[in-house]
Amino acid sequence: MSPEPAVPTGPAELTSRAYHLTVDDGRDSFYALSIEAPDADGAWLASDTVRSLENMR
Repeated sequence: MSPEPAVPTGPAELTSRAYHLTVDDGRDSFYALSIEAPDADGAWLASDTVRSLENMR
């Protein structure tokens, strides 16, 4: 039996950060996005997109 997921008590406050990552000794790079819920250690999402939440509509 798996544990029940936590039920949010209200709207979640999310934060986002955009990163420019360089790999292979500078031969390749890409942009990444991290979206997190600051009050929940297990609530996060990472993607290789170039937009942050503040720039999305």
